[in-house]
Amino acid sequence: MKEKPENTWFDKPANVKKIIFALCVICALLLVAEFFYHKHAYFAVEEWFGFYAFYGFIMCVLLVLAAKVMRVFLMRDEDYYD
Repeated sequence: MKEKPENTWFDKPANVKKIIFALCVICALLLVAEFFYHKHAYFAVEEWFGFYAFYGFIMCVLLVLAAKVMRVFLMRDEDYYD
């Protein structure tokens, strides 16, 4: 029988909060970085400040909502394979 592994760095809630904070800081820095480079966009909407950040967020939310809808007709009973 395998022994239970010791707690990892990710098991501590304080460390998870540090990771989330670091990701938020990185996202904010990348958003601010848009002021300092020129975009070569195909469409005018791509030139808007923060377009890709907002587009990514909206698409992520829509994917989650689509998955909730798909769950209705893809879900099987608990004893499906029995």
